This record gives sequence, structure tokens and C-alpha cells, in this order.
Amino acid sequence: MHTVLPDTPGYFFGVSVVDLGKRLRKNELTSVQLTQAALDSIGRLNPLLNAFVHVNREGALAQARQADQALASGADAGPLHGIPVAIKDNIDTFDMPTTYGSAHFAKHRPPIDARCVARLREAGAVILGKTLTHEFAYGPTGDRSLQGAAHNPWNLQCMTGGSSAGSAAAVAAGLVPLAVGTDTGGSIRIPSALCGTVGFKPSFDAVSVEGVFALSSSLDHVGPIANHVEDAALLFQVLSGQAPMPSGQVRSALRLGWIDGHAFCGVDPRIESQVRRIAGERFAQELKPVNGFEQLVPDLRATLIALQRAEAYAVHAERMKEHPGLFEQEVRERLELSAQVRGWEYVRALQTQLTLKRRMAELFEHYDLLVMPTLPVTAPLLDQREIEIAGQSITVRDALLSLTSAWNVTGLPAISIPAGRVAGLPVGLQVIAPAQQDAWLLGVVA
Repeated sequence: MHTVLPDTPGYFFGVSVVDLGKRLRKNELTSVQLTQAALDSIGRLNPLLNAFVHVNREGALAQARQADQALASGADAGPLHGIPVAIKDNIDTFDMPTTYGSAHFAKHRPPIDARCVARLREAGAVILGKTLTHEFAYGPTGDRSLQGAAHNPWNLQCMTGGSSAGSAAAVAAGLVPLAVGTDTGGSIRIPSALCGTVGFKPSFDAVSVEGVFALSSSLDHVGPIANHVEDAALLFQVLSGQAPMPSGQVRSALRLGWIDGHAFCGVDPRIESQVRRIAGERFAQELKPVNGFEQLVPDLRATLIALQRAEAYAVHAERMKEHPGLFEQEVRERLELSAQVRGWEYVRALQTQLTLKRRMAELFEHYDLLVMPTLPVTAPLLDQREIEIAGQSITVRDALLSLTSAWNVTGLPAISIPAGRVAGLPVGLQVIAPAQQDAWLLGVVA
């Protein structure tokens, strides 16, 4: 197994942003030192990982010097002041190229920041560079991009998952302590589970998507990837403007519903067993089976497909007509399928989405949180497109999206938390809360 972990990780491997902030304010560290440590870690490990596609070395150091000067003068912009942060390459940055992972935008430089990036700058964070995205964020594997494939830090021959591939790899390997990703069917949680990071998909519309290249406007979310839940909560606070909840909320009275992953597809029994055990230990109480959930799965799956395909093709129709050869082959083929969605199917999917949201609200009258594995498998090999789960063959794409995409369709907050490793590779525990209960969810699971 070829790996950069745990023997040669970057400076920020497992590091707490909360602790870094305390050390900055005690003058034990400077933002320049943290930024230089990130740059050194990237220089050493990014040739193996391909997590970053652009690094703004001089710009980042200049931001760090400014952050240090501000702190020295008593101007503290908040908990992310002076902290290096990476940005997924489908999110606009005025001072760096933003390619969206595609040859269509190989030389693109946006005139202004995305709103989420602007909020980070206002909070004093150091915007370090751009991380690899699956082309136009249209894929869960993270190995189809203008810049190639991101590599999993736990086994360089394995995929990171996508589409926030570089963001998860960069945090997992310790290149940065925080990264921003996007999630349309699982694109924050999938790579977080495969790489061993915390990945949080907020409620729909909790974080602005202004300046984020759209994949599917009904399903797109922006959120944090971090080493620790507390750190993800700090980043979410900046991105959303929502006040944080105290961590470690009382868990004794929670009503926890366990969703059997087999309602969606097969699940590796080792993963199911481990995730359930970790969940029981974490919450220290009974996980009650959610009965009948499998009845919702066909509508959840069909709605995701119709919405994502129709909305993605609406974004790319002219490019498909005028320059189809510039798309990566797999993405182009996916868009060709997307063109086949009929108008009535899209309208019906929008109506069904509303019904599913109501059904989920009814379900949460009986449960406070839903718990399940984030993924049914560990990281597949790079370029692998079929995988066997419990004796049955399934496409890697379907496997990776199977347990995450329901929460995009319904717009619910969902977080993937590291749940140990199986056969040396990370697995994730997924926790889902009612709509708009983002800060509460982060407080409960911290």
C-alpha cells in the first residue's frame, strides 16, 4: 500500500483549529508560520496527492502578514483569523484561476470572489489555494478533471471520491486544517468518508452558492471539510452567519433512528458493523430501526436523477453543442444522458421533491437524528468503475451516491464523521438532522 499517512503527513494532520486559534492569540504562533507550514506541506506532498491545482504562495503570505498585523493591533476578526483555508476549484476566487476542473475554463480568472470566499476573507482567513474538483463537480469519484485525479492519502492507488476530491485529500493529509467543498449528491461527504475527514453538508440555502459554478440548482450546497467537528462548526459559522451552538449537547434523551443502508443498496458488512458500533459508542444509547424507509428510496433516486440531469444540461447545453470535445469523456456521456430528460419529468420531479421533504418532516416527528453509514464501501481504486458489495456487482458511481444523495433531494443537514478504518481505509458515520437544525446538529455530534 503506497500511502503518505500516517508516516509522513503534513503539518496540520489531525490538528485542531480551535487550538491553533488559542496559540495565535497567545503569540505562540503567527499566521505567517501557519501559512508557511501549509506551503511546505503542499510542496512536499501535493506531487503525490494532486490535491491542489493552484497555490497562491505570495498572495497567501501577504494575507498572513496582514492577519498578524491586525491581531497585533487588537483587531481580531474571529475564530478563523489567520487560519489557512483551501477552496474547491468550482468556487470563484478573484486572485486565482478557477477552472471548474474543465478544459472549457482552463484560463478562466473570475473578476470577483464567490460569496462564501468573501465571507472567509472578511473573517480574516488566509485563502491559500484551489483544490481539485471532478470536472464541473459532475462525478463522485474525483478522478476525472482537467488536472487529472486526486489520490487518497491512505492509499495513493485509491480514489478520494468526489467531487470535492482535493479538499478532502488536502485536509486528510494535513496540508491545510480546513477546506471548503460543494455537495450536490454527496460531494463533501463522499470524499470525507473515503479520506477520513469530517464533512458537513448544511441545509439547503444555509450557505450562499453565489459565485459557485452550478451543477444542479435544486440540489447544490456549500460546506466545510475539517479534522474535527468543532472546526467544521467554526467554518460553517463564517460561511452561513449562523451563531454556533455549544459542543457536546446532552445526548441522553435523543431519539436516534438507524437507517439500514440495504434499503438503498448492498453495504459491506464490515462497514455496517463498525459504523453501528461507533454510533452506539458515540451517542451511548439505543439506535432504533427506521421501518419502511425503503418505500421512499425509489422516489428519492428518481427525483435526484431527473433534477440533476435536467439542471446540469441546462447549464451546459451550449457548450455541448459548440465544443463537446472539450469535456472529459465520462462527463460528456453523462451530459448526453442528461439531455434526454423531458420537461414533464423535470416538473414532476420538482413536485415529488416537495412531497419527499414533507415525508421527511413527518419522519422527524418520531426521531431527533437519523444515523447510517456514509458509504457502503471503502475507497475503490482509481479509475475503477465496477465494485462488488456482498456478492453483487454495482457501478462505483451508484455505490458512492447511494447513501448520501437522499439528503440533497430533501435538503437536510448531514454530516460524515470518521468511524475508524476497515482494511486500512477510512469509513464514515453519517448523521442527519431536521431541516435548518445545522448548528444544533454540529453541537450534538461534536
